[in-house]
Amino acid sequence: MPLHVVLFEPEIPPNTGNVIRLCANTGACLHLVRPLGFRLDARSVQRSGLDYHELAAVRVHDDFAACLRALAEASPDGATPRWFALTTKGEATYDTVRFAAGDVVVFGPETRGLPASVLATCPVERRLQIPMREGARSLNLSNSVAVVVYEAWRQLGWR
Repeated sequence: MPLHVVLFEPEIPPNTGNVIRLCANTGACLHLVRPLGFRLDARSVQRSGLDYHELAAVRVHDDFAACLRALAEASPDGATPRWFALTTKGEATYDTVRFAAGDVVVFGPETRGLPASVLATCPVERRLQIPMREGARSLNLSNSVAVVVYEAWRQLGWR
């Protein structure tokens, strides 16, 4: 079972395009949670650099609860898979986790990160951060996804 990447309400088409390309090249499944800051019709997709979508497994969900339900339905045991929230407010760093096949990593929108309502449903020990220098705001969304996905994939033996 692959790694799952969730972009919660992504806003910037090129960032999502980069993540689609990343998922196509790593075998991760991408889940987009509405509302999206762009359209996914063929013309918009091609114009905004999202044209790798045919090479990646991309699913769109109406809200976060629907995304978690779909992930549970696709899980071999029908249970919601283990998921991690990436946030600048996380206490653990992404590299301290032992990722497993089927895990889910959730990233928030570029301008505001994951809302408190989503973070509140994630156990504190699964709220992860990517270390940065003191005073830095945040990394670009697609860069953050790449850092975490490649670490998880490395741990899974590049399978």
